[in-house]
Amino acid sequence: MLLIDVYLDKSPIQGIGVFAKQAIAKGTLIWKLDQRFDRLIETELYESLDGPIKSYLDRYCYPRRSDPRYIVFEADDARYMNHSDAPNCDFSHGDLAYALEDIAPGEELTCNYNVFFENGFEFLGER
Repeated sequence: MLLIDVYLDKSPIQGIGVFAKQAIAKGTLIWKLDQRFDRLIETELYESLDGPIKSYLDRYCYPRRSDPRYIVFEADDARYMNHSDAPNCDFSHGDLAYALEDIAPGEELTCNYNVFFENGFEFLGER
């Protein structure tokens, strides 16, 4: 779950993006996996699916770094965060994410999707 105030808006990167409502200082904890809300979906179940459900999960989920038996589905707007090769948010700590730099109000929050996928991620098209 995001621990900061955000809003969704059209992104210059891709489709919809997540934007800061207020200034965020470098090093701020911005997101934390909260299993009361965020879903951990068994990889075995995910791999057994096809059609629209599988496509939806492909778009909005990612492998859980600390336990590959699960994929993570974020319950809030964090699932709309776009990829950047030079992100301003760091998700490499597993179940926590931090601001890599000072983020201004109205600035889009980004992360590097490659931290979730051992062999990099495959872009699946417009969000």
